[in-house]
Amino acid sequence: MKKILVVEDEPSIRESLLELLTVEGFSVLGAANGNVGVQLAQQHLPDLILCDVTMPQLDGYQVLTSLRQQTATAAIPFIFLTARGTKDDFRQGMELGADDFLTKPCTADELLAAIASRFDKQATVFKQSQKQLDSLRSSIALSLPHELRSPLNGILGLSEVLIDDYQTISQQEVLELAEGIHGAAERLYRLIQNFLLYAELEITARDRDRLAALRNDETLYPSFLITEVATAIAKREGRETDLQLDLQNARIQISEQKLKIIVEELTDNAFKFSTAGTSVRIATAMMNDRLLLTIVDHGRGMTPEQLVSLGAYMQFERKFYEQQGSGLGFIIAKRLVELHGGTLTIASTYGHQTMVQITFPDNEGSLDSN
Repeated sequence: MKKILVVEDEPSIRESLLELLTVEGFSVLGAANGNVGVQLAQQHLPDLILCDVTMPQLDGYQVLTSLRQQTATAAIPFIFLTARGTKDDFRQGMELGADDFLTKPCTADELLAAIASRFDKQATVFKQSQKQLDSLRSSIALSLPHELRSPLNGILGLSEVLIDDYQTISQQEVLELAEGIHGAAERLYRLIQNFLLYAELEITARDRDRLAALRNDETLYPSFLITEVATAIAKREGRETDLQLDLQNARIQISEQKLKIIVEELTDNAFKFSTAGTSVRIATAMMNDRLLLTIVDHGRGMTPEQLVSLGAYMQFERKFYEQQGSGLGFIIAKRLVELHGGTLTIASTYGHQTMVQITFPDNEGSLDSN
C-alpha cells in the first residue's frame, strides 16, 4: 500500500484530502504545518508528499528545500497544492525540485491523476534501473570468463613448465618463469578488481546513501598525486622522457583513492596505446572555477565509429594489437567522474592522437602550483 503525506495547515482541507486518499486505498499521514511535515517525512519516508505552499513556521518551499537536502527524502515525489497559481509560483516550485504543481481548487480526478502520473514515472525509472542492473549482471557473466582465461592460462602454463622441468632448467630460467607467473597473476588481480569496482559503481549510482558517501571526500593537492602516479607508470614503461607534466592545484570533491584510480587508468591507456618516443602530456588548469585535467597521447587514436561504440567490454582491433585488460578501465574512470558530478570527454584522430578531458566538480579556488 502506497503511503502519502499531506502537509496542509487548513484542517478542513487536510481532512478532506486524507479521507479521499484513504477511500482510494492509500495509507495516509497528515501534518498541520511545515515543521511537522518535515519530521513525519523523515520518520516515515512516504511514497509521495502533497504540500500546501502558504503555511506558518515553514512554508511549502522551505519544506521542499529541507527534504531535497537530505539523502533519505531527496527523491520522494513532491506535489504542491496551493491557491497561489502564478507563473512565478510555478517556476519557483519547479526550480526547487517539485514534481507537480496543482492550483486550488482542483477536482478529485485531477489530484488522483497527478498522483498516478508520479507513481507511473517512478515505476518506469525503477524498471529502467533494474534493466540496467540486469544488463550489468549479464555483461559480467559473459565477459568475466573470457577475460580471466588469458592470464589464468599463463599462470597454469608457466607453472606446469616449472613443475615438470624443475630438475633440468637453470636458475635464470626459473627466475624468468616466476616473473611470467607473477606478471600474469598481477593482470588477473587487476581484472578481478576492475570487474568488482565497475559493479560497485553501478550499484552506487542507484543508491542515494552510497552516492552521498562517495561524494563526501576531497583532495587538496591533486597535482602531487597526479605527478606520483604518472611518473610511476612512465618509469614502468621505460618512457620517463616521454612524460610531460604541466600541473596546478585546486581543491576537488573526490577522494585521493578514487582520483588515483582515474589517473592510473587514463595514464596507463595513454602509454599503452602510444609508442616510445612520442609524448604523453598531462596538464591541469582552472576553467570557470573548475579544475580541468587533460591527458593527450600521440598513439593509434580511434575512428569516429569506434568513439561512438566505446563501451565497457569493447576493445578495438584486438586481433592486431596485443592489448592486456578488458577495456573496462576507461569506463571505470568515466563513471567515477560522473558519479562525483564531473564530466569526461574524449576526442581522437585515428592514427594520430587521443585527448581525454575531465572537469572536476566543487572547486574552491586555485591553490599553490606544483
